[in-house]
Amino acid sequence: MAMIQPHSLRLPLSSSPCSSSSSSSSSFLGRLRTIPSLKPWKQQNNTATSSSSSSSSPCKASWQELAGVLVFSAIPFTAVKALANSPLGESLQRRLQDRKKLAVQNASKFRALTQKARNDSVWYGQERPRWLGPIPYDYPAHLTGELPGDYGFDIAGLGKDPTAFQKYFKCFLEHGLHFTGILISHYREVLLLFEILHARWAMLASLGVVIPEILDLVGAFHFAEPVWWRVGYSKLKGDTLDYLGIPGLHLAGSQGVIVIAICQALLMVGPEYARYCGIEALEPLGIYLPGDINYPGGALFDPLNLSKDPVTFEELKVKEIKNGRLAMVAWLGFYGQAAFTGKGPIQNLIDHVSDPLHNNLLSLLNH
Repeated sequence: MAMIQPHSLRLPLSSSPCSSSSSSSSSFLGRLRTIPSLKPWKQQNNTATSSSSSSSSPCKASWQELAGVLVFSAIPFTAVKALANSPLGESLQRRLQDRKKLAVQNASKFRALTQKARNDSVWYGQERPRWLGPIPYDYPAHLTGELPGDYGFDIAGLGKDPTAFQKYFKCFLEHGLHFTGILISHYREVLLLFEILHARWAMLASLGVVIPEILDLVGAFHFAEPVWWRVGYSKLKGDTLDYLGIPGLHLAGSQGVIVIAICQALLMVGPEYARYCGIEALEPLGIYLPGDINYPGGALFDPLNLSKDPVTFEELKVKEIKNGRLAMVAWLGFYGQAAFTGKGPIQNLIDHVSDPLHNNLLSLLNH
């Protein structure tokens, strides 16, 4: 996850510690150019990867590597297709058809219960909390509290005019987002679809930022480079990285940026195509998902059965979007901290707690 982030930091990085420490430029670009000197590379990383970085280019890939990526990426598609057309797949489909009618009825009843829970919840409807709290404000009339996380915040009016919205999401509205067998014609539900997708990616990527740094600081794993943006910078230099800090376990760590980018793009085709086809796409494998495109449910997407209780389920929807929005905002902080300090967010937090008067945003701006 962290490998795809540092594209915004691809600037000349040739300053030495002496020149960076003597620099007094207060411009943002000047700070970016001094990032490598703020936290020197680990010595073992330099010695272990000097030969590889000097002999290989991050933008070159052999035909064997590209062929391997294509074969590897084709395995999930081929396996799913083969299983669906096999006798086992046909048996799974027959078993699904035998129990699908009852499953559909139960899903319909559960949707009715969740709608009732939503109507009775304090997080929905006209009496829900608003983003300004008790302060009087003329909230947008088109935000009625029917969707999770609706705090009446739409100062740009993105969800106000269906006609204007149609210009941006014309294909979705024309074809009706027929993902779940139910036509989704409400344009604000399309907004929720895209927001929740970005929110979940942000939460997942945030774990990829903080967990490696925490594991390295506590000594559980010793990564060649635990700071998220430096991982991508290492790959741009052509370095070889050990996966999970285990010597010799390279996986994609020995590949160049081009190979990694192609591999990631191809692997993402499967999930995106499945999302486009809808939750019915898994039925050839004998898997029925009782929910909708945003909350598929079932044992595959809800193994802990958190959605069993309708009231709790509607509250969890609100909590998820709130945490997702926080994660998206946190990424702005990750970028800013990396640009100004060259360190990871955990190390920044430790520095601030140890000396909050001198390690803070104001001290960085005045430096």
